[in-house]
Amino acid sequence: MKAETFLPEDYKPAEDEPFMNERQTEYFRKRLKDWRKELLSDGRDTIETLQDGTRNIPDVTDRASEETDRALELRTRDRQRKLVAKIDAALRRIDEGEFGYCDVTGEPISLKRLDARPIATMSLEAQELHERREKVHRDD
Repeated sequence: MKAETFLPEDYKPAEDEPFMNERQTEYFRKRLKDWRKELLSDGRDTIETLQDGTRNIPDVTDRASEETDRALELRTRDRQRKLVAKIDAALRRIDEGEFGYCDVTGEPISLKRLDARPIATMSLEAQELHERREKVHRDD
């Protein structure tokens, strides 16, 4: 088993250090794990709220409003569930040494992009090209 990398609290990946060195890798692993933990905690809170919130509301308008709120909450949780899967995939890429590299070009993804969206699998340029192609095909 690999020794744990020490990471100062105020550490931020910098462009002047080797790309995806041990400190950068550990920084992104920690961010992803913390994000995952937060999402799962929110999901548990939602389940508890939905279980506790089940009640019979006689007013049709109030009941419709509550059902709309519940549907919105469930839709949000579904998005977060999918996000947890992407976080798990990013953690696997870290373990496999593939994290931080574009799936399309194989080039490093900028640290700014990874810091903003640690689950990114494409460089900004590749993502923009992908979205343009997607838009063209959607308009057909």
